[in-house]
Amino acid sequence: MEHHAWPPGARRRPGTARERWLPSPAGDAGSRSGLPWLSTLAVTVFVLVGSGFAGHDQPGRVPLDGFARALLVVGAALLLFRHRCPRTVAVGTAVTTAVYLAAGYPYGPVFVTLAFGAFAAIVAGYRGVAWCALGGVWVCHVLVAYWLYRWLPPPHDGPAPWEQEFFVLAWVVAVVALSELARVRREQLARARAERAAAERRRADEERLRIARELHDVLAHSISVINVQAGMGLALLDSDPEQARSALTTIKDASKEALGEVRQVLDTLRAPGDAPRSPAPGLDRLPELTEQARSAGLAVEVTTEGAPATLAPGTDLAAFRIVQEALTNVVRHSGSRTARVLLIHAPGALEIRVDDDGPATAAAVGPAGGGNGLVGMRERAAALGGTVEAGPRPDGGFRVRARIPLPGTPDPGRAGPDADTVLPADTEEES
Repeated sequence: MEHHAWPPGARRRPGTARERWLPSPAGDAGSRSGLPWLSTLAVTVFVLVGSGFAGHDQPGRVPLDGFARALLVVGAALLLFRHRCPRTVAVGTAVTTAVYLAAGYPYGPVFVTLAFGAFAAIVAGYRGVAWCALGGVWVCHVLVAYWLYRWLPPPHDGPAPWEQEFFVLAWVVAVVALSELARVRREQLARARAERAAAERRRADEERLRIARELHDVLAHSISVINVQAGMGLALLDSDPEQARSALTTIKDASKEALGEVRQVLDTLRAPGDAPRSPAPGLDRLPELTEQARSAGLAVEVTTEGAPATLAPGTDLAAFRIVQEALTNVVRHSGSRTARVLLIHAPGALEIRVDDDGPATAAAVGPAGGGNGLVGMRERAAALGGTVEAGPRPDGGFRVRARIPLPGTPDPGRAGPDADTVLPADTEEES
């Protein structure tokens, strides 16, 4: 008998000196709270009453006595622990059933307790134990019916007809088949639950990454502008108070805009079902972005080629964030005070290029693969089926090039000048 307490629905790992408990292979079979008192009581009453009626129709068998009723009660009571100790219950019900039949008591509902015990073991994953229990009862019955009947009650009993054994064998096969079907069905449900849980975790991870990208892009750009303007204000505070005042005004505007965008991102976390209070930024806000860059001492030239198409909200946001991050990199990591933004509206894609003339500052030298900003740009483009390449230009300076396909339109390939130029990614600016 197993005396140690363990989590419901657990099984012992064989071959270890100390008992270790693992989840049941069938899933959550024993995770119910408490014990199955009602079903066990119903089976006990059914077995006792049914066996009494069955004895009236089998005058050749030994009448039910106290020992027979004790066997029936013990076998049914074992079912109370069928979810916690399925192997013990399967073996216990098999033993009580075999003793009951060997004693010559009437056939009847005694097989119900054996069926329940074997069913619980098979569903819990202990198929070998259940099969051995059922097979052992059948073998014991064959031995009693065709050999041991000479020395066992009832007296003057003869061998049983083979038709009876075929019936018992068919009953055993039916119990095994139904139990296996229930086990397979439960495992399928467990796999489906695990797949749904994994999908929910993936969605949560994707949402977390999306929020991290949004916060990084907003804060990196705004704080870079604030940092530059704060340094300028401190340097000019005594010599040029008016210019210092202008720097402080820029800091105020940049921080206010950053707070608004951060609040918008956080609002989506607090009320995911509500629509955002303000639309997501897009390329229509490039003038504001370039104005902020100019206030940080970076002159930005924006050029557009091709007929601008109406972009989907996701594409528009990704394009804006890529330009924003590229300009932030120039402000933070480049010695150049000018940057050129080129938007190429090709028939099937939008291409973005951001160039500066360098040289890179010492802070631009980072780990291979770039910093979080370049990773975020690549993730945004990859989510839309596009690509981002970043690296030094052959003639000096640094270039960020992104290509985002437009859904619903054919993409004939890369467009624009220097389309075949592949930029190395081993020396990248990071943010």
